[in-house]
Amino acid sequence: MNRNSLQREFLAEFLGTFVLLALGSAVVAQVVLGGKNNGEYLSINIAWGLAVTMGVYIAGGVSGAHLNPAVTFALATKGELPWSKVLPYFAAQVLGAFCGAASTNLVYREAFNAFDGGIRQIAGDKGTAGIFSTYPQPYLSTFGGLIDQIFGTMILLLVIRALGDSRNTAPTGNLGPVLVGLLVVVIGMCYGLNAGYAINPARDLGPRVFTALAGWGGGVFTANNYWFWVPIVGPLIGGVIGVNIYDALIARLHPPVTE
Repeated sequence: MNRNSLQREFLAEFLGTFVLLALGSAVVAQVVLGGKNNGEYLSINIAWGLAVTMGVYIAGGVSGAHLNPAVTFALATKGELPWSKVLPYFAAQVLGAFCGAASTNLVYREAFNAFDGGIRQIAGDKGTAGIFSTYPQPYLSTFGGLIDQIFGTMILLLVIRALGDSRNTAPTGNLGPVLVGLLVVVIGMCYGLNAGYAINPARDLGPRVFTALAGWGGGVFTANNYWFWVPIVGPLIGGVIGVNIYDALIARLHPPVTE
C-alpha cells in the first residue's frame, strides 16, 4: 500500500465527511433551536442532500467519496476496495463526522444555551441530542429500527451502484454527486419518520461520541434501550444487500462486451 496515497484518501474522507456533518447537523440545529421559524422537515431533507453533494465534490476525485462506512464495507466485500483500507476509511469518516458536529456546536453554542438554559438534555421539550445523531420514535422496536436502517441503506447503495454503472444510464460529467445528493433527499422524505434515516454509521456514531463528551453524557449510548448500535449495524448489512441486489439483477445480465 502506498502510504502517501492512503494519507490523501484518509484526509479526503475526513474533510468530505466533516463538511457533510458541518452542514447536516447545522440545518437540524437551525430548525430545532429556531423553533421551526428558520426551516422545517423539508429543509432538513434538502440540506442533508446538498451536504452529501458538497462532500462528494470535495473527496470524489481522491477517495471516491465514500463518506459512509456502509459504502466502504460494501465495496470491500465486492473486492473493489482493499480490506487494508477499510479501517483507515472508517476512522477518517467517524473523525470527520465528530468534528463536523463539534463545529455546529461551536457556531450555535449561544443558541443552545438560549434554548435549554445551558443544561444539555437528550430528549423532552428541551432535548437537543437528536440534532446530532438519530433516535427512534417511541413506538419503534429495536427490530423495527434495524429493518428501517437495513432497508434505507439498501436503497442507498442499490441506486449508487446504478449511478456508477457505465453500462446502464450512469450520469455523465460531474453530475453524479448531485444525483447522489438527490437520492439522500428522497430517502429522507420517504423513510425519515421512524428514526431519522441515518443510513450511515459514521454520520451517527461520530456525533454521538461528541455529544457524550460535550455535555449530553453517556445517556446518548444507553437511550432507547441502547439504540446506538442500530444505525451502525443496520447500514453495514443494508449496504451489502443493496450492491448485491443490483449486481445480481442488473449488472450480471449486461450483454457480453464485444470487441
